[in-house]
Amino acid sequence: QALEHVNARLLELYPEDEERFDIVLMTNNHAQVGVRLINSINHYGLTIERFCMTGGKSPIGYLTAYLTNLYLSADSEKVQEAIEAGIASATMFASNKDVAYSDTQLRVAFDGDAVLFSDESEQIVKEQGLDRFFEHEQLNENKPLAQGPLKGFLEDLGKLQKKFYAKNERLNCPIRTFLVTARSAASSGARVLKTLRSWGLEIDEALFLAGAPKGPILVKIRPHIFFDDQMFHIEGAQKLGTIAAHVPYGVAQKYHKSA
Repeated sequence: QALEHVNARLLELYPEDEERFDIVLMTNNHAQVGVRLINSINHYGLTIERFCMTGGKSPIGYLTAYLTNLYLSADSEKVQEAIEAGIASATMFASNKDVAYSDTQLRVAFDGDAVLFSDESEQIVKEQGLDRFFEHEQLNENKPLAQGPLKGFLEDLGKLQKKFYAKNERLNCPIRTFLVTARSAASSGARVLKTLRSWGLEIDEALFLAGAPKGPILVKIRPHIFFDDQMFHIEGAQKLGTIAAHVPYGVAQKYHKSA
């Protein structure tokens, strides 16, 4: 509903422009299931006009053809396949509580390392410890981090935000983005902010938690979706009612599997 509100606002401001959210339902169900899917979509009052029903085959091969900017699924194997194909992707986990979300502002929260950025810094934490990480980040403060799997999706959100800004709608923009990172602002935050600036990207709110749990902050933000590469952050968010999505990318996956 929040996505559809953004689309409605864009249509008002730019009636000739087709650059809006386009939702595609991807399923490996057979085409015969289509009628029930259509009935369900109509029941919930959603606007999903594109279906891809693959009759038992993985839909991942169709993602490129659909020019997919973000693929979400509850199937972690398909998500891993999509990530390996270079497509921004995450495994969805429903919240454990019934929380009210905004229908008029799309709110998206991202972790930093191994989500928006590469896992370069996380590798140092895992292999050499926090002290070496802080030293490394300060030495490389002016060197932008490499991009992570969801950098392109943040870029796409930013392009749509700028359409509202161009019409003097910055204060009423129906898209808001958040960086929620375990980094400390004082010791390792500057590199993150300078990286975003070097990419020409803005983030509306940056929250540096210095290792504190992310769940309580997410309760205040109430994002429609929160992306993180570490399952314990996903689980902590879930317990407090946030819809979280796991990005299976980077060195944390190796440690998660071995645990």
